[in-house]
Amino acid sequence: MDWEPPVRVGTSVHEFLRAKILTGELAPGSRLAVPSLAKQLGLSRSPVRDAVLQLVREGLAIEEFNRGAVVYLPPRPALVSLYHAREALEGMAARLAAATISDAVLGDLDAVLSEHELIDPNDFHRHIDLDARFHRQIRDAAASPVLIRMLEEIQGQVIVAMRSTNLSGGVHRATADHRAILDALTRHDADAAEAAARAHISRLTGLLEEGQEAAQ
Repeated sequence: MDWEPPVRVGTSVHEFLRAKILTGELAPGSRLAVPSLAKQLGLSRSPVRDAVLQLVREGLAIEEFNRGAVVYLPPRPALVSLYHAREALEGMAARLAAATISDAVLGDLDAVLSEHELIDPNDFHRHIDLDARFHRQIRDAAASPVLIRMLEEIQGQVIVAMRSTNLSGGVHRATADHRAILDALTRHDADAAEAAARAHISRLTGLLEEGQEAAQ
């Protein structure tokens, strides 16, 4: 693989490893041993170490005693807390987007959602990709740099959680939730958009809580 110039190598390695985590190629528990990764990538240890530390800061990896860094899936109580925060943030993103969202962006959202509604319900990887794209477009339409940054910081953990726990409650239920959000955005109804977005995430939080209880 061709890497960026030296000043960008750490960033490039971070993006490379992050993508492998988010696609599930590096599953929770996978070791991120700096020496072996550096050898595998044909790089010195320094940029690889920086990349792994960035993954730890993002909550996508954790340092374990005598093992080094491993890909991390938070326990369910922590995921529930994460989703409580996500509910508030996604709700505010939808509220802000409703006020100024353009017809072009509404068209893009409808195209993503229409594609999502037609996928094989068993294609969970495609479901995750389309789900993330729908929410990302709303975040961008909110045009709030601070809100976008906060949501991007937790998005990686959300995707790992979805892949590792099959969290969605079903493709059809998810797309129905998304359709309610899009309908409110199309009407530029900020209250309804926020309520629909919060209800969508709250439903997922409930699924996590049920799983937590079942595991106890």
